[in-house]
Amino acid sequence: MFRSFFKSRKWFLWAWAGSVLILWVTWYKVQLDVDINEWFGSFYDLIQRALAEPGSITFDEYMAELMTFFWIAALYVAIAVVLDFFIKHFIFRWRTAMNDYYMAHWHVVRHIEGASQRVQEDTMRFARIMESLGVSFMRSIMTLIAFLPLLWDLSRHVTVLPWIGPIDHSLVYVALLSAASGTVLLAAVGVKLPGLEFNNQKVEAAYRKELVYGEDNEERASPPSVVELYSHVRRNYFRLFFHYLYFDVAKWSYLQATVLVPYVALAPTIVSGAITLGVMQQIVRAFGRVESSFQYLVNAWTTIVELISVYKRLRAFEENIWDYERSGGEPAPLPAE
Repeated sequence: MFRSFFKSRKWFLWAWAGSVLILWVTWYKVQLDVDINEWFGSFYDLIQRALAEPGSITFDEYMAELMTFFWIAALYVAIAVVLDFFIKHFIFRWRTAMNDYYMAHWHVVRHIEGASQRVQEDTMRFARIMESLGVSFMRSIMTLIAFLPLLWDLSRHVTVLPWIGPIDHSLVYVALLSAASGTVLLAAVGVKLPGLEFNNQKVEAAYRKELVYGEDNEERASPPSVVELYSHVRRNYFRLFFHYLYFDVAKWSYLQATVLVPYVALAPTIVSGAITLGVMQQIVRAFGRVESSFQYLVNAWTTIVELISVYKRLRAFEENIWDYERSGGEPAPLPAE
C-alpha cells in the first residue's frame, strides 16, 4: 500500500515532491485562515464602534473592510480549488502504483478470496479514504501550529473560568480537555465498529463472488445459495446499523454540546465587559479552529473504521505476495504505458 508508491523510482516525483507541495500549499491556506481570523476582530470592532457611536465611521471605511475580506477569501478559494485538483491526481497516481504492484503479482494472488475486488474496489476505496483522511489530518496539524499560539495569546483576555476561577491561558486547556473527552468517548463507544466493517467486506465479497460465478455457470448462484449468502449480508448490516445507532447518538450529542463550550468559558469575561465584540469573535473562531483540530479523531472516526477494514484486507493480500518474494519469486512484467 505504501512502498509501491513511496519507494518506487517511477513514482518518486509524484510521491515526494507532490507531498512537499501539498504540505506547503496547505500551510499557506492555513495562514490565509489566520488572516481571516484577524479580519473578524477588526471588522466586528468597527461594527461595535459604529453601533455605539452613530456617524463615527464612514461608508467608505465600512466597504474597505469588506473588500479586505473579499480579496483574502478570493485568494483562499483559488488556492483551495487548485490544491484539491492536484490532490485528486496525486491520490490516483498512488492507486495506480498499488494496482501495478498487485497486477505484477496477479499470478500469485488470483486464487485468494475476493482477489479481483481487492485489486479494483479496495485500492479505489483506500485511495479515496487516504485523500479524505490525509488532507484533513495535515490541515488539522497545521491549523494547530498556526492557531494554538494565537489562542494562547488571546487567552490573556480571559482571566477567569466559571466555577473554577483564574487560570492562565485557560482556553487552550479547555479546548484540549473538550476534544480529549470526545475522543475517549467515541473510541469507547465505537470499539466494535472496525471488526463489523471488516466482516461486512467478507460477506459482501462472498455474495459477489457467487453471483460472478453464476454469470458463466448455470449451476452456480442458485436461489438457495444466494438466499443464504444474502442472509449473511443482511445480518451483518443490521448489526452494523444497530452499533452505528448508539455511536451516532454519542457523536452528534457531543458535537452539538461543544458549540456552547467557548461561550460558557467566556461567560465571566463577557458579563464583566472585559473584551470587545471583535476580540470575542477572534477568540471564538480561534477556539473553534483549535478544538476542531484536536477533534480530528472524533470527526474522522467513521472514516477511520472504514480504512481499518480496507487495510486489513489489503494487508492480508500483500502477505501472500511477500511470502512469494521471500521464496525468490519475481513479479510478472507489466506492459509499458
